[in-house]
Amino acid sequence: MRNFTVGDFDFALPPELIAQHPATERSGSRLLDGAHQQPVDRTFRDLPSLLQAGDLLVFNDTKVVKARLFGEKPTGGKLELLVERVLQGNEVVAHMKVSKKPQPGTALQMTGGFTATLTGRWPNDDGPLFRFAFSDDPYLLMEQHGHVPLPPYIEHGDTDDDAARYQTVFAKNPGAVAAPTAALHFDEAVLAALEARDVQRASVTLHVGAGTFQPVKVDNIADHHMHSEWYDVPPATQQAIARTRGQGGRIVAVGTTTVRTLESWAATGEARGDTSIFITPGFQFRVVDRLITNFHLPRSTLMMLVSAFAGYDHIMSLYRHAIEARYRFFSYGDAMLLDRTDLTGA
Repeated sequence: MRNFTVGDFDFALPPELIAQHPATERSGSRLLDGAHQQPVDRTFRDLPSLLQAGDLLVFNDTKVVKARLFGEKPTGGKLELLVERVLQGNEVVAHMKVSKKPQPGTALQMTGGFTATLTGRWPNDDGPLFRFAFSDDPYLLMEQHGHVPLPPYIEHGDTDDDAARYQTVFAKNPGAVAAPTAALHFDEAVLAALEARDVQRASVTLHVGAGTFQPVKVDNIADHHMHSEWYDVPPATQQAIARTRGQGGRIVAVGTTTVRTLESWAATGEARGDTSIFITPGFQFRVVDRLITNFHLPRSTLMMLVSAFAGYDHIMSLYRHAIEARYRFFSYGDAMLLDRTDLTGA
């Protein structure tokens, strides 16, 4: 087994290939069919024809919240909060961007007229995140006064278009600060075509955290510690997976968040909880057979995940093709379809 370093997952990406806006139509984006030795260029509308009756598509039904909030300290210093998780009793866990961090007990005046009182760090006294007590229901306050938490590589401020398009058409459970981007390509026409082809659907929930954009800062990837995210695999989805398996169908994960959810459940036997699963080459997949995913950041944990899934050499070859063919990258970019390496020999 090869010993990988973070540099093995690096690649040079022309900045103009980083998509700043979504395609005009969701399913109008491109789809790189990487389920073969040689890549095939398609559009996302072709997806139903690439699946079979009896396959099970599993989506992440998390809903992106307007988690970016602005305010100021009693001294007048400006600050920004990015809510990562909502706790009980109007408390939240958040990232804080500020020149000098306030002391616990400080009441921050937030844009929109509410207060956020710093109560400590999270998940412990030395934790990287902060706990705040909001003066009203956090979900209500975020919806009224928050901003769409667009990824750091998108260079414009959030707009009404982002509020609609940085959200899947089947988003249901609020809690994510980043969209499950592979699912952004699905629209009602594609879903209808999948249904007509007798492709089944099921859903899980994983509330995507801001850590999904964090680069790996250690050379030895075994030394990297993943951020924690909350997930749920409902009984109906567990039953659908068992039924599909029993009938010889394939489990098709829509996005890396769905992969992490399903494989966390398989590895632990826990259908609900927190996961910090880190999938790297050599990982033994137990659930997912096929993967629909966007193109990921260099040196990222998601590059490692797709390399584990479809084979390192195959993934790097597909990325070279995507760059040469001018595919659009990252959250608002194009998609690819992958088979698990032991199914293809890639």
